[in-house]
Amino acid sequence: MWAPTGGCGIPTKILNISGVNNKKKIIIMTKENILPCTRAICYSGYRDGQDPSGEILPTYGQVKQDLMILEGQWQSLRLYASDNHSDTIMNVIKSENLSFDVMLGAYITAEENNPHCPWGGVYSDEQLARNLEHNQVQIDRLISMANDYPDIVSCVSIGNEAAVEWTDHLVPIDRLITFSKQVKSSVKQPVTFCENYVPWIEALKPLAEELDVISIHTYPVWEYKNIQEGLAYTIENYEAVKSIYPNKQVIITEAGWATKSNGRGIEPDNADESMQQQYLSELMDWAENNQVLVYFFEAFDENWKGSDDPLEPEKHWGIYKADRTPKLAMLPTLSY
Repeated sequence: MWAPTGGCGIPTKILNISGVNNKKKIIIMTKENILPCTRAICYSGYRDGQDPSGEILPTYGQVKQDLMILEGQWQSLRLYASDNHSDTIMNVIKSENLSFDVMLGAYITAEENNPHCPWGGVYSDEQLARNLEHNQVQIDRLISMANDYPDIVSCVSIGNEAAVEWTDHLVPIDRLITFSKQVKSSVKQPVTFCENYVPWIEALKPLAEELDVISIHTYPVWEYKNIQEGLAYTIENYEAVKSIYPNKQVIITEAGWATKSNGRGIEPDNADESMQQQYLSELMDWAENNQVLVYFFEAFDENWKGSDDPLEPEKHWGIYKADRTPKLAMLPTLSY
């Protein structure tokens, strides 16, 4: 059974390499995998009163507090943007000699309109032009940060959920291919793109050829699966993509279970802490047994997300609450 202090299974090969500040790190590799199977989690440190668009960002001290909570339980972090917040995270890891490695992302925005997005995805020509410039800045900074922190950044992602049918930040596949080629020619780390599992089945095949690793997202609870169906549905999603790309490493960069819901997309009785605990345990056991790298979504609740309704499910995916107290999934298991 997976436990917060556990790890992934027996490796085919173990490489002992120097990490941050020459701190030794054990990297687990297999013949099929570029990236090792580790305990991995998505991390964003925005607290109440903070958000990615605001002037008030998480401080060095706040990020350090977060990472001290996560250290010893998680080895790998996934970050979404190449921005000042991510730079602070990297600085904390380096300065405090923490043993995390990081998947660093570029947060790219809409380059074309998407009328299929239910919550808006249509922009003015002027905004789309600004987005083009923003995206190139993100890609350039992704390259720069990956090269500035070579002992911390283990993988780079050229974007997040920018190709799925419902996205509000749609980017054409040929542009994603251009970004991939630019980044691959400029960094030493493996290059990926993080997306819902569905587009990988067909639409993203041309992009997949350019990538080192394929990263999928799978959310059974968003697709009205109950907790008894959750793990099986995740495995089904993973295997559907893996069967198409047998010679590529396929990892999961988002999979989680909400702990509260107002009914928007998730039935309230299908979201609670005990379900999250069960899904986390089952998913990580499967990941360990099958040597699949899985980034659990996510470390901390983020109240800035979604609507103003406090029960908005977007706010409640963390294994820790916004005040940094643990949910059931991270409480010690009592034994008698």
